[in-house]
Amino acid sequence: MSGRYYEEDQEHYERPRRHTRPRTKDRPTYDDAVDGVVITVDRGRFTLEVDDAVVMAMKARPLGRKGVVVGDRVRVVGDTSGRDGSLARIVEVNERTTTLRRTADDDDPIERVIVSNADQLVVVTALADPEPRPRLIDRALVAAYDSGMDPLLCLTKADLADPETLLETYRSLGVPWVVTRKGGDISELRAALAGRTSVLLGHSGVGKSTLVNALVPDADREIGHVNAVTGRGRHTSTSALMLRLPALGSADGGWIVDTPGIRSFGLAHVEPQHLIGAFPDLDQLTTDCPRGCTHGQDEPECGLDEAVAEGRADPARVESFRRLLEARSGTDY
Repeated sequence: MSGRYYEEDQEHYERPRRHTRPRTKDRPTYDDAVDGVVITVDRGRFTLEVDDAVVMAMKARPLGRKGVVVGDRVRVVGDTSGRDGSLARIVEVNERTTTLRRTADDDDPIERVIVSNADQLVVVTALADPEPRPRLIDRALVAAYDSGMDPLLCLTKADLADPETLLETYRSLGVPWVVTRKGGDISELRAALAGRTSVLLGHSGVGKSTLVNALVPDADREIGHVNAVTGRGRHTSTSALMLRLPALGSADGGWIVDTPGIRSFGLAHVEPQHLIGAFPDLDQLTTDCPRGCTHGQDEPECGLDEAVAEGRADPARVESFRRLLEARSGTDY
């Protein structure tokens, strides 16, 4: 007999079909979905604020590998009551207005989105204990300009050191700043945050959690201490957390995002042309630069050098911009 099987073999007989639902090209419309905002992420579970209720959710399968991060505006279905044991589903992530990105190292090709939809990056640095690290401040400013966020320099522990020394470095860039001290008034900082979505970024031990607890009294963020030997702080915040600020009079208080303390901030994704676009006054001076000019210190025939020589550009501002350009590579420490 020809063929692979004999008639008495079991494989010869037709196997029963599986009872599966036929595939369809129709996709659910989710007309009953409600809006929410992601306030923290923990091991594949997302905590949302939906109509003033705190809701636990998971990501729907159709979203695939699409990442969901703190700050995302999402559409949610399912149980959005916020009751214990309830679980909703994120079915759609709205288009992001801004994305704060970093890479693990300068040669890491993989970008990681830290927070979305924020409009202000608050670079928190202590004036002492631990000592300020201008290299990381520069990198944070680069990340802010690249993402389209407004930077704000927040100097803490002014009771331990004079802020003027550090401020001289950043005045030419036009970066706004506020100064705080232990037990001091934070009304200036609160006013700078009002009505905005702000990300707090800085080294461990600089006082981010202390500021958050002062701004949002029921936040109850754990406060760390600085190691007397290494001069570095201990990580107390382990994941980004978005908190609503109390209303300031009749105005909306805004949001803040407390992020874990960082020790490195890779900027492999930042292009020089994108960075100079954040400085319109300098950008217009580079129209005659040779093709491929990065506007760095050693670039031949750079328009910035010609503008400085002819008195059309502030030398201190050009130098500060080039310092930020150099901060895209090298160590943060």
